[in-house]
Amino acid sequence: MTSNCSFEEVDNLMKYLELIIYIPIFLFGLILNVVALLVFCIFLRKWTESTIYMSSLALMDLLLLFPLPFKMHATNHLWPAELQTLCSILESLYFVGIYGSIYTIMCIAVDRWVAICHPFKAKQMRSPKAALGTCMGVWMLVLVTISSTTYRFRRDGQSQFHCFHVFSKDGWNPVVIIFVQVFGFLLPALVVIYCSVNTIWVLQQSGQRSPNSRACVKIIYSSLGAFLVPFTPSHLAILLQFLVHQGVIQDCTSRTRISLFIQVALCLSNVTCCLDGLFYYFIAHEVRSTKQTFRLSLQRRATFSSSEV
Repeated sequence: MTSNCSFEEVDNLMKYLELIIYIPIFLFGLILNVVALLVFCIFLRKWTESTIYMSSLALMDLLLLFPLPFKMHATNHLWPAELQTLCSILESLYFVGIYGSIYTIMCIAVDRWVAICHPFKAKQMRSPKAALGTCMGVWMLVLVTISSTTYRFRRDGQSQFHCFHVFSKDGWNPVVIIFVQVFGFLLPALVVIYCSVNTIWVLQQSGQRSPNSRACVKIIYSSLGAFLVPFTPSHLAILLQFLVHQGVIQDCTSRTRISLFIQVALCLSNVTCCLDGLFYYFIAHEVRSTKQTFRLSLQRRATFSSSEV
């Protein structure tokens, strides 16, 4: 890999572009998620599966938002070596927020799929306790996995460094990148797509053309897009940057474009905090509207089954 490729133009551009992207995301995301938590924890007295999952997602989004001011500062300033531990903690919180959100959204999609596609089993499989246990499992999984990985992102012996930038070679280790790509994104994405497509198919084949059913289909399409749009470009960019670090891509122009792409994609992936906040209302509306609809569907299936006996 050639070493005389300059990224100065990209770095100068990102100093301003990050501020333009991050400041609105931080402000709107903070307001939407705090309001959501207040509604779930104070105004809604009854805890259901949906409110538990959405409360956990709001906490994950707030955890993702917390390091953003430090990330903006680190873009324009070098940090002294004694702040490497603080930087590793902030990076851990940031990635816990990202991948915790991914897995929580996956759990919401699975919960919806079970409730709609398997209404008989849903009574045994779905409960507030099960939802709480699942959320706690997600938190433990991402905390242990991320915290045991991010310490490798910093090189020892640096007098000054850019936090959230210029990761060490260990941070681009093939095992780490494959794990991130497969278990951090591809597997949850396939689960979300499978559950969403099957849920939409059941809704469309149920014979119920009510406005509620049509609204549910639109909401599922929208939530699927809200999952794929922020996270697909960022993980594609990580893969391309990995190829640069492995020497597969050596052309200076390509490397410069990939450097810009990964920084912009990672910035825009944080918009999930705002999209999640907007979809709290729609998901809650979906749950309320489908509860009665699929209670009738369950009764119809039971009646059909008894008529065959």
